[in-house]
Amino acid sequence: MTKDKQELMDFILDHYENPRNSGFLSDEKETHSCDILQNGGNPGCGDIVTICLKIEDDIITDFKFEGEGCIVSQAGTSIISEVVLGKSTKEIMNMGPEIITDIIGEELALSRPKCSTLGISTVKLAIKELEKIETKKQASS
Repeated sequence: MTKDKQELMDFILDHYENPRNSGFLSDEKETHSCDILQNGGNPGCGDIVTICLKIEDDIITDFKFEGEGCIVSQAGTSIISEVVLGKSTKEIMNMGPEIITDIIGEELALSRPKCSTLGISTVKLAIKELEKIETKKQASS
């Protein structure tokens, strides 16, 4: 289904104003209870996100994020949060930038590539960091 330009802008604005999966996973002690907490950002333009992932049996079972920045970066991260939930880390690592381009439109994604891909690139960075941590644990056992 192709969205017209106004529907697309409304969709993106809705994700910005009502971000899905925002906040953090926490227990009663107000500590982060995620498997990996990852910061990502575009220093040149001030877009930042912190993503908290819960992974069980190699599947993203929960995703929370906090961030600030432009509409494209924050809405894009909200959109990606819905895309990756229930997906395996392998599936996510195989996703290219077209995953967000197909959703928000080529015109916007290509005009703001770092902003539009901030969410997916930070998720991939988190998965890589978690893999490093697990490799170190296995090496020390």
